[in-house]
Amino acid sequence: MTTAPADSTGTTLTPAYGDKVIAVETAGSEPIPDAERHGSPLQLLWTWASPNIEFATVYIGVISVLFFGLNFWQATAALLLGTALGSLTHGILSLDGPRFGVPQMAIGRFSFGFRGNLLPSGVNALVAGVGWFAVNSVSAAFALNTLTGLRPLPSLLLVVAAEIVIGFIGHNFVHAFEKYAFPALAVVFLLAGVWTFQEADLGGPGGAGGIGGFLLAFSAAWGYAAGWNPGASDYSRYLPRTASRFKTVLYPALGLFVSIAVVSVIGAASATIVAPEDATPTAAFTGHLPGWLSNLVLLAIILGAVSANAINVYSSAMSITSLGLKLPPWLGRSAIVVLCGLAGTAAAWSSLADAGHAYEAFLLVIAYWVGPWLGVVLVERWLQGRTATDEDLAGRLGDRTFTNWPGITALLTGIVVSVPFFSNQEKYVGWVPEQWPSFGDITCLVGFVVSAGVYGVLRGRLGSRV
Repeated sequence: MTTAPADSTGTTLTPAYGDKVIAVETAGSEPIPDAERHGSPLQLLWTWASPNIEFATVYIGVISVLFFGLNFWQATAALLLGTALGSLTHGILSLDGPRFGVPQMAIGRFSFGFRGNLLPSGVNALVAGVGWFAVNSVSAAFALNTLTGLRPLPSLLLVVAAEIVIGFIGHNFVHAFEKYAFPALAVVFLLAGVWTFQEADLGGPGGAGGIGGFLLAFSAAWGYAAGWNPGASDYSRYLPRTASRFKTVLYPALGLFVSIAVVSVIGAASATIVAPEDATPTAAFTGHLPGWLSNLVLLAIILGAVSANAINVYSSAMSITSLGLKLPPWLGRSAIVVLCGLAGTAAAWSSLADAGHAYEAFLLVIAYWVGPWLGVVLVERWLQGRTATDEDLAGRLGDRTFTNWPGITALLTGIVVSVPFFSNQEKYVGWVPEQWPSFGDITCLVGFVVSAGVYGVLRGRLGSRV
């Protein structure tokens, strides 16, 4: 329990929320006052590890081998590289939490202006609260179906109810849930990994995916890890301003990297084992395991999906509050969590029939928008360190007149240049991979570089208020 600070008259300020776990959080995108600050950077380790010890992470490795044509070692290299880059930026962005006390998408107002930030915040609300919520809920529903024989739709509804309740209660309960889920998830998936590697054909030739397959797997892994970046400071914003900067970077980056790297590599190994024909994705992953371990893994898949979606639905609500809209009093953060959860449930229901291909496309689409967004945000952070104090910056967060059109211009330019020319998906192949298939899909990298470069030039010449 932290000690509340005193105000200018010497009176001790009592936190209304503080570190209470069983209490519904009422804060939205407004800065968290010092009296409410609590916790330590260490909690970010399990908060970002638990959500990735789940089947969606396994499937990154699976598609790298089965869909992208890589052998195990090629897939492992691509997965580790993509995950490392996404984890590093996640740690850097987590610093904004204790610094400003607001959600990550509210910090986007520096890069895009108050009104310009509507676009990335709205996109992230859809990606996290609908897209990711659907992906993880479907994997949990299949696991529950395999474990109990309960039909997929009732399985889905049971899973999403738990996810929505955790997000509804709020920040402290999410941290607590991830803390206690972490050891159970880690032990079960490590046991499954040992069994999987004993059965796997690690020396198999793969499917001749080449450099194109490598870039596809890299993009999928980077998109998966960086897909968490827009919610980085959502879970560090209650930390005291004095929290160690090094630890605030290290623990979320480490939790993200180790969990995704280990679990996705296990998935790549499992893809080298022949699965039963017509098996669901979860049944294919557990088919080679002994019965007792298979059942434990199915339970862990359900728990991992709930861990991930508690964060997804919470961050989706944070993104909506970051829009800066004047909402009615009853439509607070908790109510928004419920609405986001219902929208995500509808999307999950619609994708039950073809979950595998829907997930492959979704992973790449994430990188398509996160790459340009991240390029702008990181350049803005670098420029801030040279041109502005924290006091100046804090004043901009609530300034509805603050504009920064170079940011939204750079974001859209990166998307317009990268997607039409470099996208490589089943339903749309861009000009470059159509001419040279060996390029695979480097849309995310091109978008990142283009947006960062355009923003650096425009912002450097014109400044952030134009």
